[in-house]
Amino acid sequence: MRNIPLHWQIVAAILLAVAAGILGGADAGIGSVSFISVYAFLGTMFLNALKMLIVPLVMSSIISGMAGVGSDKLEKLGGKTLLFYASSSLIAILIGLVVVNVVAPGGGDNQALAATISSSDPELSETLSKVEGRGVGDIVQVFVRMVPTNIVSAAANGEMLGLIFFSLLFGFFLARGKSEHATTLRHFWQGVMDIMTDITMWVMKFAPIGVFGLVAKTVAITGFAAFKPMLLFFFTALIALMIHAFVALPLILRYIGGVSPKKHYAAMTPALLTAFSTASSSATLPLTLESIQEKSGVSKQVSGFVLPLGATVNMDGTALYECVAAMFIAQVYGLELGLVEQFTIVMIALLTSIGVAGIPAASLVAISVILGAIGLPLEGIGLLLVTDRILDMIRTAVNVFSDSCAAVVIARSEGEETLIAANQK
Repeated sequence: MRNIPLHWQIVAAILLAVAAGILGGADAGIGSVSFISVYAFLGTMFLNALKMLIVPLVMSSIISGMAGVGSDKLEKLGGKTLLFYASSSLIAILIGLVVVNVVAPGGGDNQALAATISSSDPELSETLSKVEGRGVGDIVQVFVRMVPTNIVSAAANGEMLGLIFFSLLFGFFLARGKSEHATTLRHFWQGVMDIMTDITMWVMKFAPIGVFGLVAKTVAITGFAAFKPMLLFFFTALIALMIHAFVALPLILRYIGGVSPKKHYAAMTPALLTAFSTASSSATLPLTLESIQEKSGVSKQVSGFVLPLGATVNMDGTALYECVAAMFIAQVYGLELGLVEQFTIVMIALLTSIGVAGIPAASLVAISVILGAIGLPLEGIGLLLVTDRILDMIRTAVNVFSDSCAAVVIARSEGEETLIAANQK
């Protein structure tokens, strides 16, 4: 196995997991030990190991990245990063809007789906309990929490926006420091990042086992039979996500970044497969950083600034999905949305893809805000639960790929050659 590249090991693990999940189902086991409990154990251990790395890796990569860039370049680098993230998310949303209007997955006979939503469904009740009463004010509160009162508490509670804000502030003033103590601190944070990278590579040796557990559990519980009534919506969202990932972003890579999309896909394959399996941009961040630095050749200064920020605020796939899902529910309920309502969906999807990053059930909260804005019942979210897990895995991979594209394009704009420049053999 040592001679087999990691991405092929992960691909094999996914295929074996799908087979195991289909053949075993939700009830198979040996004695009192169910296969699902074994899958859950393997997947949880792998996820926990990745999540264990997030806080020290995010802090060290941002601080050392900003200190290495220097205070004179930070404003320009930050402006480029935010411009790329806002633009790519807007492009993703518009792609989703066009596709869902053309396909109209909730129109025609599919409007009968609304009658299948049961208010007594325990899963729907649990989901609605998380999102009821949510509104634009919740998004504002997320930005309020961007400035944490206690950085240790923010790290412990996974409030990544607060952690990133503190790290940006610390790195900015560290870059300006001229004393020998500031130099010592710069070496310290660079050392922390180097060690965290080594730990990440060790954890990733177990990725095929963890990926097998995560995917096998999902397939065993979800199956494929329940997908039939929702296939048109599933493929509508999938087509829109694929257009963004395989058309829009590669065009940006080629004509704005001047790099080879094919080479970049190859470099990012392990990170994309891990993102698909874990459905977590943050949990994938350690491998994303390693792939972009070692295989795409982006400097630690640029990647350490761009990627941790992107893992929290740049959610192209999520924003696209929110738009498609809200339009689909409107179609199912027979609501004709004009240009004003569709523009409202676009703007809310753009804002919520950033603002709800720290809220549990983030995409469902964002969709509930959109539904409330256009006057649709929250029960419509029940239509999304069947396919949500699989689409969550796919849109997370799109999120991660967009982050990596940002790092490459911004690195090229800063004059870096990278290892995947279009003019290199």
